[in-house]
Amino acid sequence: MLSAMEDEQASPSSSFQDTNLPPRDAWQQAYLRVAPQWQQLKSSSQTPILPVSISRVNQFDAGRLDIEMSAMLKEQLVKVFSVMKPGWLFRYEPELDAFLQFLIWRFSIWVDKPTPGNALMNLRYRNEDATTMLRKEEVRTGLEGPGLTKSQKLWYCLAIVGGHYGWTRLQSFSAFRSWGNSEQTSWSRRAWVLLQRAESFYKAASFLNLLLFLYTGRYRSIVERILRARLVYERPNMNRAVSFEYMNRQLVWNEFSELLLLILPLLNTTSIKKILFFPFSKDHSPGSSAEDDACPVCGVNPITIPFIAIPCEHKYCYYCLCTRCSASSSFHCLRCNAQVMAMKRNSPQVNSIGDDS
Repeated sequence: MLSAMEDEQASPSSSFQDTNLPPRDAWQQAYLRVAPQWQQLKSSSQTPILPVSISRVNQFDAGRLDIEMSAMLKEQLVKVFSVMKPGWLFRYEPELDAFLQFLIWRFSIWVDKPTPGNALMNLRYRNEDATTMLRKEEVRTGLEGPGLTKSQKLWYCLAIVGGHYGWTRLQSFSAFRSWGNSEQTSWSRRAWVLLQRAESFYKAASFLNLLLFLYTGRYRSIVERILRARLVYERPNMNRAVSFEYMNRQLVWNEFSELLLLILPLLNTTSIKKILFFPFSKDHSPGSSAEDDACPVCGVNPITIPFIAIPCEHKYCYYCLCTRCSASSSFHCLRCNAQVMAMKRNSPQVNSIGDDS
């Protein structure tokens, strides 16, 4: 009887416990209920990329400066091999260009530093994919974001340095082997056609990328677009101050040199020298014989037989007298201001200008 009573007392508690147990898939139902709210909270903690406008001119100038820097290094390196056999370095020019590009990549992009052109234009590379994962409190100006990863740096080196070198070598090898002049059914002809099509496709893709770059201001090259490596400002508070001092000096010097090249041929340098150095000359005193023997135009004693002006009979160089009489029919002697109408040799025979010509 006691056992029956205990069973009656235990049965209500056991039934009460069974009714309070949650179902086995309760955690799944709770997760499905909370998941939309969690995703919304997670997305609110992140922020999309702010619309930052980077100057397209700065990006183009940075690329141009990098090319000029590579050319300067190449010029200095070529001077080292100036004593070598002529034409020897020309065979290894692609290797030289690849080596210089590799040096620039190694000491700039690989160590998370901007290239020389990017440094002058206040630019740096940013990993655009990682920028979308930034939190809202981490973004202030829109220029934040980590640099390139190691894989992006290696792919950049392979594409820029290795790709340019391989394509240059392949083109020179195909031209040396005359793949374009081989038979239509040969493999070399097919490879040459494939190279031409690949080059055309790359140029078309580069043109489309240029149009997109001019429209959006992102990714100036195909490699940067594929790797999602965007150029942004390194220092957001730096003013864009471009110094035109050197360019102005260069323009002024160019204009001045062009002016001199235009005027100097029209000046008689001999007469100018005679005017400038005559006060300091000891041999040209008034009434001296050296002054009488010298040509009044150029101030030099005639090398050949002097020509004598008519009617004053002063000595002139043949070239000086002919040019003056040909230029002006009313040429006056520079010594006595008499009008010269003809000239004759220093000999008994007298000839006119028209007869000598």
